[in-house]
This record gives sequence, C-alpha cells and structure tokens, in this order.
Amino acid sequence: MTHAPRTLVQKIWDAHRIVTRNGADLLFVDRHLLHEGSHHAFDKIAAAGRPVRHPELTFGVADHYAPSAPERATEATVTMIERLSRNTARHAIESFDIGDTRRGIVHVAMPEQGLTLPGTIIVCGDSHTATHGAFGAFAFGIGASEVAHVLATQGLWQKQPPMMRITVEGALPAGTTAKDLALHIIGTIGTGGATGHAVEYAGAAIRALSMEARMTLCNMTIEMGARSGIVPPDEVTFAWLDGRPMAPAGAERARALEAWAALRSDPGATYAREVGIDAAHVAPMVTWGTSPEHVAPVTGRVPDTQPEALDYMGLTAGAPVDGIEIQRAFIGSCTNGRYSDLLAAAAVLKGRQVAVPLLVSPGSEAVARRAEETGLAGIFRAAGAEWGASGCSLCVSMNGDRVAPGERCASTSNRNFRGRQGPGARTHLMSPAMVAAAAVTGRVTDVRALPRADLSALEETAA
Repeated sequence: MTHAPRTLVQKIWDAHRIVTRNGADLLFVDRHLLHEGSHHAFDKIAAAGRPVRHPELTFGVADHYAPSAPERATEATVTMIERLSRNTARHAIESFDIGDTRRGIVHVAMPEQGLTLPGTIIVCGDSHTATHGAFGAFAFGIGASEVAHVLATQGLWQKQPPMMRITVEGALPAGTTAKDLALHIIGTIGTGGATGHAVEYAGAAIRALSMEARMTLCNMTIEMGARSGIVPPDEVTFAWLDGRPMAPAGAERARALEAWAALRSDPGATYAREVGIDAAHVAPMVTWGTSPEHVAPVTGRVPDTQPEALDYMGLTAGAPVDGIEIQRAFIGSCTNGRYSDLLAAAAVLKGRQVAVPLLVSPGSEAVARRAEETGLAGIFRAAGAEWGASGCSLCVSMNGDRVAPGERCASTSNRNFRGRQGPGARTHLMSPAMVAAAAVTGRVTDVRALPRADLSALEETAA
C-alpha cells in the first residue's frame, strides 16, 4: 500500500490500528504501566467480572505514595501501596513493590528495565507518560475508565491527534540543560501552545541530547498542553537500551534494531503546527508564578502580567529573579530524578553546605544504588542534604512530604500549580544544578556564577 508522507507518530498509529469506527481507531497497546492510582480501574473490571487480558504486557510499580522516609508513612500511603500489591498479584501482573530492587518512579524505573522500546504504544494513568516518547514510542497518559478498558482488552479507542514539530537548532549554551530548554519552549508557546497535539522534536540540539535529557524534555511536553512528545530513535537510543534486563537481546535485538532504525518521519510529512527554537537563546530558567508558562531567565525580572499569581507567590513585579529567597529545596521527580540529574546537582554541592533544607529523592532504587556505589550520595549527605528513598516524593505531596504554607521551594519537579507541593506552598521550577545553587545560597542563584566540582570520573555511570 502506498502512503502519503507520514510522521513518526502516524506510522506507529497505523501499525497498531485494529479497527476504525465512528472516526476513532481501536489501538493495540504494547505496554500498560500501573501505579497506586489504578485501584479504581481494578474495581471496574472486578465489578464486570473481567480478567486482565494481557497481564504479561502490564507492569505495576509503587511510586506516588512511597514515602521518602519510613516515619512519613501514613495509613493512607500504606493502604494505597497494599492495594496495588493485592490487585497486581490477583491478576498475575509483575509489579515492582516496596522492597523490590527494580522499584522507582514509573517513568524512571520502566525505561531502566528495558520496557520502553521504540515504535511501541505505551499508556499509564499518569499525565507524564509522555516521558517514554524519548525512545521513539507513542506514549500518553489515560484516565481511570481508559485504564480499566486497557486492562480488560489491551486496546484503547483514540482519535488521532494533530501533529506538531518543534525543531531546535544550534547547541545549548554551557550551564543550560534539557529542563531549561523545556521551560524556554513553554515560556515561548505557552501552556496551551501544543494543546492536544502529538509533538515531535527535531534538530541538531535534540540529537545532541542524552537519553536522560530527552526523557526530561518529553516529560515536560505535557506542560505545553500536548498529548505526547516523541524523539525519533537513533544510535543514542539503541546504545542506552543495550543490555537492559527486559530489552531484546541477541538475535531478537538484531531484528529489533533493523525495525527501530526505520522509525523516521517521511520527508514531506505535514504538521498542523511547526515551531522553531534557537538553542543559543536558552538560559537557566526559573518559574516565578503558578503555571509552568510563568517562567523567566534567571537574569530576568518578575513581570507584571499575572497579579493573582504574584499575590499567591508573594512576589513584586519588576523584582530580579536572581535573588528570590527560598526556604526549601527538592531534587527528584520523574522529570529530574535520574543519575545525570543528581550528578549535575552534586557538582554544585561538593565542598559546600546547604543554607536551607534540601530533600533528594532518587528516581529509582537503581539510581540510588549507583549513587551510593560511586560516592555521589555521600556528596549530598556531606552538604547537609537529606537523602530520601526513591519515589514521587515532594513532587506531589501525597506521600508525607510537604512544603509548609507560605514557604518557597526550589524544585526540579514539573508543576508549580497552587498547592502542588502542599497547601499554600510556593514552587519555583528549575534544573537540578539551579536547585543545588539555590539550596547553598538560600535564594535563586545563577548557577553559572558558581564554580562547580569536576565529577567527570563519576559521569560514566550515568550512561
């Protein structure tokens, strides 16, 4: 069959279409990822008397309610984690529960295990499922009723989203990261700039990103209003997947590599919207308001465009971003809880002491182990930071971790909504290195002004 030029997402979509009806397609789902919030969906299929159709394609993990310290566990967190364990066991679903060495945040642990593969469709009851698009997968979050539908059928009815391409040319300046790029894009197009679209990233600056950086970028795509984000797979992708426990190996890997290498958008494929970004214009970014689009370069000033947000944040229009005082700091989340994120922060912290409480929550048990083995965890402890257990932690404040009302928190997470980190909490999003700089100075600080330790000897373990 001859096709008109298609985007990468359209090719994946066509390969997974089972049937079309009333303008929607029933798509086969390759990987269904679950966390504690899936209990509503399990209740639905239990009420209907239906089993899980493909338990071997379904994987669970305890992350949202996992406490960063045992004493912060509550009756609610324990109950939610136990429900996941019972539901997955009942249906013979493999789940990474508390105590499992593979456990971590779903969008960190699953790629580590090799479950995220190019050309697949991946869904999870979590909006930041777009993270997996970094591997050339079409990955998106779904609601509770859709989770139940996938559990029962391994299929999902969807209408194809409009396609959008964001091309980033040039090179990111020294001291800037994928988090800064994501916030720069959001600041440029707004939180509604990609509403409902499947976003494809292209350009030299994207190809130069590591896999972990690509995951950060795709993770934050949701904050642009997008349905998903995707980066075409390449040699960087293939090398990262090599040797992962659940990834194809041997002859199966050879066949997979041949198929993965063909995953490209066709020349002439059309997009509903195109956006071009010059990477050279990206600076360390900091949010000042209550939406990811309320963002400015650290060298900028707080604008006067959102008086309600400024009132909530306790800021004055015109004030320099550099110098805003903070009372707490957090490094972690599915956006920036990977080893390379911790490495960037540790380079700032080494030889210094934190001026405000800093909580570090590794994105997975594997990240935590690696950090302990290399001495990275020791750098955080020596600086006076709290080294917490893996989990969503202070990103979502549903696991015993909270920012007190009125306190400002420099955070590597992905959302700065009102109350996101606790009732009345004030969140400033930034990169891991920028959070580390804020933690040691007690205020928003341009990390480029701070000498950083050379931790290149530990960098290899981030590969």
